[in-house]
Amino acid sequence: MTVARALARWAHAYRATPDDLALAERALADTVAVALAARAHPLRSLTAPLPDAARWAAMAHVLDFDDLHTDTTTHISVVTVPAVLAAGGDARAYLAGAGVMARLGAMLGWGHYAAGWHATCTAGAPAAAVAAGLALGLDVTGLATAMALAVPAAGGGQEAFGTHGKSLQAGFAADAGVRAARLARAGATADPRVLEAWLERVGGKPTADCPAAPAVPGGLAVKLFPCCYAMQRPIAALREVRDRVGGEVTAVTVSTPAGTVHPLIHDRPATGLEGKFSLPYAVAAALLDDYPGFDSFTDDAVRRPSAQRLVDRVHADLLPGETSSLLDGRVSLRIDLADGSEVHTELALPPGAPGRPPSETDLRAKAAACGTDVPALLDGLTWTDAAEVLRKHFPYIPYEDQEA
Repeated sequence: MTVARALARWAHAYRATPDDLALAERALADTVAVALAARAHPLRSLTAPLPDAARWAAMAHVLDFDDLHTDTTTHISVVTVPAVLAAGGDARAYLAGAGVMARLGAMLGWGHYAAGWHATCTAGAPAAAVAAGLALGLDVTGLATAMALAVPAAGGGQEAFGTHGKSLQAGFAADAGVRAARLARAGATADPRVLEAWLERVGGKPTADCPAAPAVPGGLAVKLFPCCYAMQRPIAALREVRDRVGGEVTAVTVSTPAGTVHPLIHDRPATGLEGKFSLPYAVAAALLDDYPGFDSFTDDAVRRPSAQRLVDRVHADLLPGETSSLLDGRVSLRIDLADGSEVHTELALPPGAPGRPPSETDLRAKAAACGTDVPALLDGLTWTDAAEVLRKHFPYIPYEDQEA
């Protein structure tokens, strides 16, 4: 049996459990909330001419505040939720698509991510095809065909991190999945064997063995700070000792397994987007700001002299060894002060991690931070409602209308 058909059979037969449904509802609310938080972002006008799934996914990802599957380092919901909503689907379609994305991500493995692929997109395009395909009523053969049709769009590189390209890549993956599902429903043909051939070519280890449950093995991490997940742990660790840091900071040493900061490619950030992928700036924001929220990741915030001084004083002690996720090992920090004293802290799991789930207070605070109207919009939100909310706040505007 091909990998595509095995995944299609699993997805078509999948039936949601109460725990899975709870995860789906949280993922829907989180994805819509972080998209709404980006309503004033410049990317909004740039994405307005794009199809629904591309537009919504890009806007939900541009602030880098959406959830993450830490086992596979993929932003599962930001691709599959918009694909489901664009195709008129529900929680079951999301969970099946999310499950396929988690299983594809596991086949791709850490080596694929470490090689520089944007795994959210490589695993995301075929998964979005399944999510949209179930919403459109495809059978097993149709789902396998849709995944095969989505393979040409399964790309994306980490060089985009810190630019609009990262969120646009997620949007393109979501849209490719919807397009592939619609083509499969219309009768387009494709050879499902292309999925496993592609997996092998990009360094994965394809297998037709699909774990039955849960839908998303390992669960999803919820971000409490609007930046790359690799920054969540050092920021959370510093916040635990921030009140003990008195006087001038002369140096900060961050010790962590090298792989856990792999996506943090901007050591000297110059923009807000670059700051979201910078270990030195994570330290600076955590020390300077009461809460490293949206205001911490503007161009002006990143460029402020106090932040740039701290950025220059951060040293990363990257520990060798094999990595399997951004949460491997622990992060340890030593803060050297001008008076000769030191402050030490370390942390294994940041709040919001699957092993340290967010509290209801955390989730309410996150929703409120995304906009004063967001908590009310999320109250009782259904999948049908969510599509209408996104259409209202991120309307489609053709290129010719923008240019008029």
